[in-house]
Amino acid sequence: MANLKINFAGIQAPNPFWLASGPPTNSGYQIMKAFDQGWGGAVWKTLGVPVVNVSSRYGAINHRGNRVVGFNNIELITDRRLCDNLREMEEVKKYFPDHAVIASLMVQTKKEWQQIVQDVQNAGADGIELNFGCPHGMCERGMGSAVGQEPEVLELITSWVMEVAKIPVIVKLTPNISDITEPAQAARRAGANAISLINTIQSLVGVDIDKFVTYPIVENHSSNGGYCGPAVKPIALNMVKNCAQHPLVQIPISGIGGIENWRDAVEFLLLGASSVQVCTAVMHYGFGIIRDMTAGLEQYMDSHGFETIDQFVGKALPNVKHWEDLNLKYSIKASINEEKCIGCQLCYIACEDGAHQAIDLNDDKNNRIPKINEENCVGCNLCSLICPVEDCITMVRKDDGNEHLTWRQRTEANDVPTTFDDALAGGNSHTVPTPLEALKR
Repeated sequence: MANLKINFAGIQAPNPFWLASGPPTNSGYQIMKAFDQGWGGAVWKTLGVPVVNVSSRYGAINHRGNRVVGFNNIELITDRRLCDNLREMEEVKKYFPDHAVIASLMVQTKKEWQQIVQDVQNAGADGIELNFGCPHGMCERGMGSAVGQEPEVLELITSWVMEVAKIPVIVKLTPNISDITEPAQAARRAGANAISLINTIQSLVGVDIDKFVTYPIVENHSSNGGYCGPAVKPIALNMVKNCAQHPLVQIPISGIGGIENWRDAVEFLLLGASSVQVCTAVMHYGFGIIRDMTAGLEQYMDSHGFETIDQFVGKALPNVKHWEDLNLKYSIKASINEEKCIGCQLCYIACEDGAHQAIDLNDDKNNRIPKINEENCVGCNLCSLICPVEDCITMVRKDDGNEHLTWRQRTEANDVPTTFDDALAGGNSHTVPTPLEALKR
């Protein structure tokens, strides 16, 4: 049987599924209810100097059956007294000593940081998460992503924390930055035990086109907020991968961003995370989703012969290459299953107007099943992705698998133009210029 227990940077938990800091972890009552249903850990809603939150707080993008694709929130850190949160934290650890309780923190001065670290340690927290990611409200006050976007400041504040921390420290990173690995490296330099990512993405979720105000509406105004939910998962996966592959990061990663089910969690684990955090999905479906998540993960591990989480953390990383190292000789073509085709011709429209004109209509007007023009087909996958019938359009490999040629190999062999002038002249240049060198030319 699969063993879901983890040791994340010294933090023990019965499974890798943690609640992310947010509304579902606003109180001890909620966290104990979540633990009772099977969650392995919880990151307490960010503690600091309590704020006054506004109303309303959330906006959303919905899709098909009112399923939330993305949430936008303008809620800030806790609006509850620190003493109440600390008392409840002690109570949670009393009743659930084997579950992970992580205190998310956000204050300003060195004195405040070191005092609140000592407070949560005394309350029994198993770990600390430094919230350097919040992209609204707090960053305007010099906290949250204002810190996360400045690696030197992040490193300084983390070092303050490490001076007094007796429990593992996780640095939560902001995605609102050009290179996520820079603050990750700063966290490592400061001695942090782990990182977590991503926090929410700065955004406006939409505009009321009659009232001329963005969502969510507070009286007749609004503000930018943080975007989260399934829509941000691809961004989160890429940033987790970037940190996991970077040689100067190399500390445990807690993956966050759009996780709704066990498959999402496995994807984060395969790309280098060793725990995962969930918030938006719980806000949508409730704590009960954990039962399917743990059962699905156990079944996945059993089917692949994995006994522990560590055995497959990062297993997909070697297969994520730079574009220049992909095989240019690999060839696939679309194939339509005529028995499954319903004749909607969506594939024809998509390919004709948005791709490579590789799908033809049948000459017989009574036969609405399209045909693949293999000569034009480049194997882009578009038709298979927009087809409403499962497995009606599949991609079939056409090369024999014996040839392997990458763009990098072609460049090293002086077999491809690498500058605009070379392309115009039909010649080749062996050296690939940097963007700055290219501009100077």
